Amino acid sequence: MRTRKQQNGASILSVLVGLIVAGIFFSVGFKLYTPYVDYKTIDSILTDVIQNQDELSKNLRILKKDLRKKFTVNQVRLPNKDALKITREKGVIRFVLDYEARVPMFYNVDALVVFKKEYEAIAP
Repeated sequence: MRTRKQQNGASILSVLVGLIVAGIFFSVGFKLYTPYVDYKTIDSILTDVIQNQDELSKNLRILKKDLRKKFTVNQVRLPNKDALKITREKGVIRFVLDYEARVPMFYNVDALVVFKKEYEAIAP
């Protein structure tokens, strides 16, 4: 039989510190989840457009309008007009996605998440 001095285990203080650290990581993960899901949705939409020859054959103005509609349907909003640039040069359509998302964390601490990706497709 063991006495109290010989017993080992986690103290209440160490369990409390562990819960606080886990809570902070859990909170940060929840706050950063939304920008990453939005980015993955935008990435999926642009990948689908690149693989669809009917979409690529449209005028750039109509293509941009269709993309805005798809973003609206999927409840995704780009932070500004310049976040997605679409150009057509020598039979190649280039989509450049470049934006930052600022996420408030705690008090006056913000997280800045940067997304940048380029897509290319051959115009029909």
